[in-house]
Amino acid sequence: MVDRLVRQLRACPEVRQVLVTRNIPEASPIGSDGLVFVTENKAPKGFGANHNAAFAHCREPFFCVLNPDIELAGNPFPALLGCLQDDGIALAAPLIFSPDGRIEDSARHFPNLLSLLSKALGGHDGRYAITPGQEPLVVDWVAGMFMVFSGAAYARLGGFDERYFLYYEDVDVCARAGHAGMKVVVCPSVSAIHDAAAESKEPAAPALALGQHVALPLAILVLGWFATTLTKF
Repeated sequence: MVDRLVRQLRACPEVRQVLVTRNIPEASPIGSDGLVFVTENKAPKGFGANHNAAFAHCREPFFCVLNPDIELAGNPFPALLGCLQDDGIALAAPLIFSPDGRIEDSARHFPNLLSLLSKALGGHDGRYAITPGQEPLVVDWVAGMFMVFSGAAYARLGGFDERYFLYYEDVDVCARAGHAGMKVVVCPSVSAIHDAAAESKEPAAPALALGQHVALPLAILVLGWFATTLTKF
């Protein structure tokens, strides 16, 4: 699955650097070359720690946290980088579809007691109503499966809070961006496919927060063996 994603990334001219963190020993044809840099962890780390470590190797002005079970539907980066030309925007994300064509709940309002109660009772789950192709939309938070940061914003925020290991990293970093006066944007003119079921068929992995969808309200425990991070020109 990571092999497929790396092949797709090679076709995107904006991608100048791909940082792959192998959190657990795993046979893979992916190796370091002029574009790809592979890190082998001696001990498993959490989602935030892995991406923060990858950011230390970032040579480009934009930094993308990308789930290995993401499949690109064309090249989303020109539109996403276009959103980030506004200095007030910390990060941008595409619209996310499931393999069967449904829009996933990858952009939500911040949870509160009432919203959590409503969801538990089968009511509104906090997602935004987004239509493919609409103008970029400012949202509270986006899921960590696909987040494109301004490198300056990521550094200003101090990256992900490593005290979280499995959940909430994405909610937290978006909340801190808002508190710092920066915006989080979804760009519905571009999209990607989140193939969580495919990754769940991979050999069993420990409960690691690597390259996974780590959103609070989601029950998708896509515990990947890789944290795939890329940087863009």
